[in-house]
Amino acid sequence: MNLLDAAITLTLVMYGVAMIMATIRLFRGPRAQDRVVALDFIFLVALLGMLVLAIRYQSSTYFEAALLMAMFGFVSTAALAKFLLRGEVIE
Repeated sequence: MNLLDAAITLTLVMYGVAMIMATIRLFRGPRAQDRVVALDFIFLVALLGMLVLAIRYQSSTYFEAALLMAMFGFVSTAALAKFLLRGEVIE
C-alpha cells in the first residue's frame, strides 16, 4: 500500500466519522436551523467523498456527479433557508 492509498483510505474513514457526527446533530438538533446546517454539512462531506473516490479510481464520472451534487446542494440549501425565514419557498 503506497502513501496515496493510505491517505485516501484515512480520508474516507474521517469523512465517515464526520457524517456520523453530523447525522447525530441532524436528529438531535434542538432547532430547525441546526438540522439544516447538519444536512448541508452531510451533503458537503458526501461531495468531498465523491471527489476522493474520483482520485482513487481515476474517473472523470465522479467529478461530473460531484458537480451536479454541488448544484443541487446549493439550490436545496437556499430553498430551505428561504422557507425557514419566510415560511414559503415560492412566492
